[in-house]
Amino acid sequence: MLTNETLETLKTRRSCRAYKPDQITEAELAAVLEAGTYAPTAMGLQSPKIVVIQDAATRAELSRMNAAVMGREGADPMYGAPTYLLVLADAHRPTAQQDGSLVMGNLMNAAASLGLGSCWINRAREIFATDEGKALLRRWGIEGDWEGVGFCILGYPAAEPKPAAPRKADYVVRV
Repeated sequence: MLTNETLETLKTRRSCRAYKPDQITEAELAAVLEAGTYAPTAMGLQSPKIVVIQDAATRAELSRMNAAVMGREGADPMYGAPTYLLVLADAHRPTAQQDGSLVMGNLMNAAASLGLGSCWINRAREIFATDEGKALLRRWGIEGDWEGVGFCILGYPAAEPKPAAPRKADYVVRV
């Protein structure tokens, strides 16, 4: 079977749910963000937007909002990650969620290639459909109609990830 560094990264990337408190470097952040901007999008329109959140107060606010959607007030659904990358999609694009999902994949795979931990955190759609979420976007200078796709949380892993589970036998069907 053929292999290379990219394929190995894709096979070994795992979701990280425990982070060291240290902030990632600007160079690491820039590399991950650049990878996100090179994700394929329908018709090459680059419709998603990536919002970087690193300040403690905003992270706490978003963690609180996310936990409320889950009905788990007081929990930290962001696992203590020091960086959140919120991916938004243009609500007027029929491919909004698909385009944003490809961005999320690029962000997580780039993070893994740099030795960073990452995890896709859901509930961004619910958060940014609320008046509180829309007010946050306005506060950040983001105008228009946007859907939340997900949060890509980033940081240095606090523990080694578990190895991948074996792939299921019928994952691929050839016709």
